[in-house]
Amino acid sequence: MIIDTHTHLDDGRYLDDLDKVISKAKEKNIGAFIIPGASIETLPRAIEIAQNYDDVYFAVGVHPYDIESYDRSLLQKYITHPKCVAVGECGLDYFRLPANKDEIEAEKKLQKEIFIDQIDLANQYNKPLIVHIRDASADSLEILQKYPLKRGGVLHCYNADESLLKLKESFYYGIGGVITFKNAKKLINVYPKIPLDRLLLETDSPYLTPHPHRGERNEPSYTKLIAQKMAELSGVSVEQIEEITTNNAKELFGIDTKGIK
Repeated sequence: MIIDTHTHLDDGRYLDDLDKVISKAKEKNIGAFIIPGASIETLPRAIEIAQNYDDVYFAVGVHPYDIESYDRSLLQKYITHPKCVAVGECGLDYFRLPANKDEIEAEKKLQKEIFIDQIDLANQYNKPLIVHIRDASADSLEILQKYPLKRGGVLHCYNADESLLKLKESFYYGIGGVITFKNAKKLINVYPKIPLDRLLLETDSPYLTPHPHRGERNEPSYTKLIAQKMAELSGVSVEQIEEITTNNAKELFGIDTKGIK
């Protein structure tokens, strides 16, 4: 069984065919799904889906692009929900910074403050952290080393920065469709340096659709394609990758899959 540890099933692109998407994934042996908390706006939909499907879980958190709407008290309202398994996705993203120097520094400062607050929230409620890092490895590493996580976490859509491998004692590394891209040489070169017991499977659907479906809407059923590429690079069978990453996900997120078919 596969666990898709990062899928935005609450995205509007699944409104018309969510049942079909989940059924198709189940046919491919994807047995559980985690919806990350990207914004306050989509959180109610994520909770609704998790309540309607036994095999769907959610996290509470705010993506760095949505920090203006950050509300810790609202996240606390839902963090004790039985289907809430993590805090995040949260972190630092310097890809879309303002042009003005003063505005850049103000944006970075606010992102760091909100990131640290969500780390504190995860520790307060003993939850793992789902971390988003884009063009901000140095600052992210500094924060994660300064503010250690009680339950660890996952570097979602691992960006292949080798400096982040310093976190492998407490963090897992989320591998998604990028590993199948022809231009993903950096990730392919770094991937073998990640211990097998630190790997997680994810799609980040509807984004980052793996080859040969690039350009289409991504969905959880495509984790099979990612697992196949990971198995090739790891020199093990696809079944081993599926078993290892599922066990890792269950360990990190505390998911009990006994009743999931």
